[in-house]
Amino acid sequence: MVLGFLPQFAAFYLPFTRSLFPDEIAAASLVCSQLALLVFALLNIHLPGMWLLTIGLCCNLAVILANGGFMPLPVETAAKLVPSSTLNSLTIGERISSASKDILLPEARILLPWFSDRFVPPSFMPYRFAFSLGDVWVAIGAFWILVHRPPVTPHASGGS
Repeated sequence: MVLGFLPQFAAFYLPFTRSLFPDEIAAASLVCSQLALLVFALLNIHLPGMWLLTIGLCCNLAVILANGGFMPLPVETAAKLVPSSTLNSLTIGERISSASKDILLPEARILLPWFSDRFVPPSFMPYRFAFSLGDVWVAIGAFWILVHRPPVTPHASGGS
């Protein structure tokens, strides 16, 4: 699963590499990463909760593919996260920044809009971010996997 995340990590999270990736390569990295994670999930579908995580990955991959390789962020959602002066400086149809997997789009231009990064946490939470329905399914599936994992049994030591 870690290998599936590596393309995203290099293209979006590492400051010294993300600026090297043109948008086309960054989008391909995101799609490849999502596909690798989906293959991992399908290979482990027998685990409790993995089917929910897989549904979430499919939702995210579908909306990313439908919208040019990036996760769409509705302008209306972005307005809840950033000051209007910042929002006005962003370009519709382009990535928010080199560190972002999101592309800013008006709701009417988003294909599969209910799968986009359209939700925000309640205003009392100090950390502001947008998330998708797919992210919710991934989180529920991951939580289920962790809660229902088999207990780890210590191996008997081979003493004399």
